Amino acid sequence: MTVLGIETSCDETSAAVLRDGSLLSNVTATQLVHAKFGGVVPELASRAHVRMITPVVQDALAKAGVSPEGIDTIAAVYGPGLIGSILVGLSFGKAMAIGLGVPFVGVNHIEAHLVSNFIEEPRPDFPFVSLTVSGGHTQLVLVTGPLEYILLGETRDDAAGEAFDKAAKMLGIGYPGGPVIDKLARDGSPDAIQFPRPYLDEDGYEFSFSGLKTSLLYYLRKHQLTEERLQREPRLLADLCASFQAAIVDVLVQKLFTAAGRHGATSIAVAGGVAANSALRRRLEFESAKRKLRLFIPRFEYCTDNGAMIAMAGYLKAQKGMYSDLELPAVPNLRIGSTP
Repeated sequence: MTVLGIETSCDETSAAVLRDGSLLSNVTATQLVHAKFGGVVPELASRAHVRMITPVVQDALAKAGVSPEGIDTIAAVYGPGLIGSILVGLSFGKAMAIGLGVPFVGVNHIEAHLVSNFIEEPRPDFPFVSLTVSGGHTQLVLVTGPLEYILLGETRDDAAGEAFDKAAKMLGIGYPGGPVIDKLARDGSPDAIQFPRPYLDEDGYEFSFSGLKTSLLYYLRKHQLTEERLQREPRLLADLCASFQAAIVDVLVQKLFTAAGRHGATSIAVAGGVAANSALRRRLEFESAKRKLRLFIPRFEYCTDNGAMIAMAGYLKAQKGMYSDLELPAVPNLRIGSTP
């Protein structure tokens, strides 16, 4: 079975070709137009997808050495995400499926992140606990089998990646915030400033990062730390980044390993853009080794939004005969476990 996967939920236009579970190609075009706005502008994102979707899909097919007629199934994300962006990939995928006379599979973007650790070997054993952490999502999920899972907890407000982006905007260091904070934090001390650890209920699995973001804002105001002053004092900026990052990492790690212990998981997995954070990766490697747990983190290109994870999810669904109606709508607020 050869599957074409299409991802356009936010600001990456991506397509991938998967054959019998093996990835043949993965092509992603990242939109740079949003940097000057400090965040993704929905209208600009959808317009960029319209421009890029055809060349990206053509490139993915060419690199895989597969003609359009060689595709057996087409999978595209139908939510959650930005409605305009989703519609571009969803409409393109449906039209291509109709033109080729092949089945279509609608993919939940969050479910696709859960299977991103199956794109390459080795793969986690069931059951495992997966942490999906990105700009739009922070969730803990117990994965009991292929496309079988239980949502344990999620953020009540800001996702971790969103908190990084908003913090970066306050610090005046650019967008996207996560990679910039990660880079600057390497020269700072994570213990320089004691930001709160928003555990909420320490025995639960829910997250909240809006209070941490507010704590940073109040700290900047109290100490009169303007963007200009921070630019003149790079060590202070590095300490702020390292301390803010440490607070987020502490919460993510504590919740993940608590869940793994309670559910008897021998494997843990992390997915989403924030999984590329170097401090988070170091902590996960240390803590998993100490607890003798197997740790799975996708290669960087599969952490961020990508067509490969959509193709993998589509492949797994197609194997179970879980095809979608061509009237499947875009669902911007789609939740994990929802059915079309």
